[in-house]
Amino acid sequence: MEQTTNTEQEYKAVIRKCRELFEKKTKDYGTAWRILRLPSITDQIYIKAQRIRSIQEKGEQKVSDDISGEFIGIINYCLMALTQIELANDKRMELPVEVVMEQYDKHAQQTMELMFDKNHDYGEAWRQMRISSITDIILMKLLRVKQIEENQGHTLISEGIDANYQDMINYAVFCLILSGFAE
Repeated sequence: MEQTTNTEQEYKAVIRKCRELFEKKTKDYGTAWRILRLPSITDQIYIKAQRIRSIQEKGEQKVSDDISGEFIGIINYCLMALTQIELANDKRMELPVEVVMEQYDKHAQQTMELMFDKNHDYGEAWRQMRISSITDIILMKLLRVKQIEENQGHTLISEGIDANYQDMINYAVFCLILSGFAE
């Protein structure tokens, strides 16, 4: 018997909440993140994923920022990275909010479509996974991205950096869905 899920609605609810935060921060701070090179964005994502893992392992936290905020940060930094890749030849530091949000929506939509393709093939296996395991997979993806960055973006057979950022977005969305954030 096939399990009935609301993956599309849950996914869109998570992205909508992430988008709202991203847009507000863009209005507050502008696009200061445009100064970041891809390895710096990767390191920001790594910090967030490592904090999640540390809290999961220790079973307690001393800073009140919750884990869901870190997953949101992973999603939003990955979307920044995808925008940086696409706008690599655009040297403007400050982008209009409308342009940034168009990029956000475009990359979020492409990433969601990738998730549906993979979800079809894997049968929503992520729903049976532990959030701690998904966190480890995000960290593994980050280590892969760091290696690709060290190789100046060249791979012999593997997916590129953009595909890894998309996978991390999808894994972070899954964690937020599994933790009830989409409700």
